Amino acid sequence: MTEPSAWTRMTTENPDHSTAYVQRFRDLAAAGHDLVGEARMVDAMLPRGARVLDAGSGTGRIGGFLASVGHEVVGVDGDPVLVAEAERLHPGARWLVGDLAELDLPAAGIDEPFDVVVCAGNVVTFLAESTRTEVLRRMRAHVRPGGRAAIGFGAGRGYEFDDFLADARSAGWAPDLLLSTWDLRPFGPESDFLVAVLRPA
Repeated sequence: MTEPSAWTRMTTENPDHSTAYVQRFRDLAAAGHDLVGEARMVDAMLPRGARVLDAGSGTGRIGGFLASVGHEVVGVDGDPVLVAEAERLHPGARWLVGDLAELDLPAAGIDEPFDVVVCAGNVVTFLAESTRTEVLRRMRAHVRPGGRAAIGFGAGRGYEFDDFLADARSAGWAPDLLLSTWDLRPFGPESDFLVAVLRPA
């Protein structure tokens, strides 16, 4: 049994947390906010019909968009409330409840590796510290040779960018491109957000 994530602890302490999160994104969508900027960047990295693993898929806003433009998407999230919302909104993808620290999709009958792993929405900052490298290692194990990962999160959330990059190297990744936003602005010493595009080392 792995150490529970911060998200799991939050939902245990407040059973209404996930429902409130779902409603927040319904409200943002209804107000016309752009909720798929990350997905557009990932789409630009891929040929048509690519295989995408949405790690920490939440309500499916990223994987759902990628499925709608023709990619084959599998989303995994530890929160069954969020997975149920993803299934409701985006039936064109496959959504699974699962712990990223124990990710083993071949055991679920999903044997083919992925062209890209996307992990957005500050997911990595919710991971238990003891599971960070293992999660990155398991992501790496699901990517085909030549595949990549796109992982984004903000500063000040308990996971320093340098520590993340060191963990990624330990897990078998190498940096391909570091950005400060999902709309392709360069990363620098003053950046308060990191989008790391990684390749297998």
